[in-house]
Amino acid sequence: MQFSKMFVLNMGMLITIAYLASVFYKYIVIRASSRFKQWSSVLVLIFAGWISTVFGFQLTDEVIFDLRFVPLIIAVLTFRQSYSLIIIGVGIGLTRLTFGINEATLAALGIMTILGVVCAGLNIWMRRSDYRLVIKGVLVIVIVNVVNSINIALLGVVPSTYFFSNIMPYTLPTGILLSLIFAFILRDFQNEQNRILLIQRTNRLLSVQKEELQRAKIVLEERAKQLMLASQYKSEFLANMSHELRTPLNSVINFAQMISENSDTMDQEDIARFAAMIDQSGQELLTLINDILDLSKVEAGRLDIVYEDISVSQLVEDVMSHFQLVAEKKGIQLLMEKSPDAPETMWSDPQRVQQILRNLMSNAIKFTHKGGVQLTVSTEQMDEPERSGKWLVFSVKDTGIGIPADKHHSIFEAFQQADGSISRKFGGTGLGLSISRDLARLLDGSIQLESVEGEGSTFRLYLPLNHEKMS
Repeated sequence: MQFSKMFVLNMGMLITIAYLASVFYKYIVIRASSRFKQWSSVLVLIFAGWISTVFGFQLTDEVIFDLRFVPLIIAVLTFRQSYSLIIIGVGIGLTRLTFGINEATLAALGIMTILGVVCAGLNIWMRRSDYRLVIKGVLVIVIVNVVNSINIALLGVVPSTYFFSNIMPYTLPTGILLSLIFAFILRDFQNEQNRILLIQRTNRLLSVQKEELQRAKIVLEERAKQLMLASQYKSEFLANMSHELRTPLNSVINFAQMISENSDTMDQEDIARFAAMIDQSGQELLTLINDILDLSKVEAGRLDIVYEDISVSQLVEDVMSHFQLVAEKKGIQLLMEKSPDAPETMWSDPQRVQQILRNLMSNAIKFTHKGGVQLTVSTEQMDEPERSGKWLVFSVKDTGIGIPADKHHSIFEAFQQADGSISRKFGGTGLGLSISRDLARLLDGSIQLESVEGEGSTFRLYLPLNHEKMS
């Protein structure tokens, strides 16, 4: 009966240690590395075995009966490293030496070492067996208790016949029962801990998902604003476009009708003048239609780029001559400067480069009332990750109305202008800069803007000079 009472006391101590170990793990060890967690568990189990010995039933001055093998059962059921069980068994055996070195303590060391090896084998069997966990757990508990009793009978200092007849009938069933109870308590405790950890992980996941949803909501709200703004710009664009198309189309129709109705009475000079106006209006219509077609081709990825050698001087002269008459009519200066280090030729698409420069020059002249517009050609060496190497730079500088800082980005977007009503005052659809930016990207270049409202603007077209010629 004394065995049973002392074993129950042992079990109470083991449960207390298990609780304290869980608290220690929850608040301290949980944030440590997996290696630290493993060795902490090994030390706790060895300490639990020693505590069992301290509160064991002392049969004689040297012989103690206790539940020091229960930590090994727990290790078999929970550990993944089999060698750890041998370390635990040897460790618990060594703690027995703290009571003095004698025949009984040395026997205890041998018994626990053998039991550690057996438990290591059981651990390997558990991980490879297909039996249910409950069945495996019961078998492990029975086997460990039986092996422990046989070891005590064979290696212990108590005579075998006395042990089998007077001690084992009490210790073996009591040890099996208490081991089962402790395993059940520990299993339930582990399930509770797993539920807590699952809840914590779920809460963290929900918190992360909440933040992601919040960010997604902000992005969607921003996209909705952009779509609403784009819809507004497109509405304005359609209104401007209808005006831009209707004006030259009405001119073509009216002048053609006048020539048709009065051809007999009109002299050749008037007919030639009306025909010139029809031609001018037709060119304006053609320019508008080409802009729309170019934009749709760029957005659809169907705009072809044809590379060839370009004479830089000829390119600049063609652009300047195209706008010379317009600049003279407005009373503004049109200047051109070519840097000495600028190359004579470049490898690019002449049609698209000229289209970009014409858009930039057209805008500069359109929004300049006094002063002038200057086109400068130079080279620039860059070491930026995205733009390293040597670049040819076309700078278009004007002394016009300038662009507010908050509009520097939006003016490059399709259907947008610095002022929504600006096209009605100055004409145009707002597509020129958007097309120019997209064409520059297709040519592996870019467009940069510097502008101060009321002080003019400078647009710089960067085109690479390190393009390899295609054979």
